[in-house]
Amino acid sequence: QVQLVESGGGLVQAGGSLRLSCAVSGRSISSYAMGWFRQAPGKEREFVATINWIGSVSYYADSVKGRFTIARDNAKNTLYLQMNSLKPEDTAVYYCAVRGTFSTSFSLGEYDYWGQGTQVTVAS
Repeated sequence: QVQLVESGGGLVQAGGSLRLSCAVSGRSISSYAMGWFRQAPGKEREFVATINWIGSVSYYADSVKGRFTIARDNAKNTLYLQMNSLKPEDTAVYYCAVRGTFSTSFSLGEYDYWGQGTQVTVAS
């Protein structure tokens, strides 16, 4: 059974940084694209970032471009999201997800496995 466990969320002041981790068990991630999504209260879950199977290609939502960096360590079966210059509008539950193929995707529906999420709160 594939399990994804996010960690690293918390409360941070605006302008601060957090690093999220997503540890995967039950499947090697080395052949699969992965992504980060987030859901703010009262809003739909939205795309944040995606990375291909080897980490050579990544894409970001315009709202986080230049501030967030997605990375992966296939040897550790772990996905990361480095978040810098955080803003109050970044407050959300952040989810990691695994696709069933090697290429990236912006679409929630194209991911097969999801974690339970980690709360990120940015105070103004």
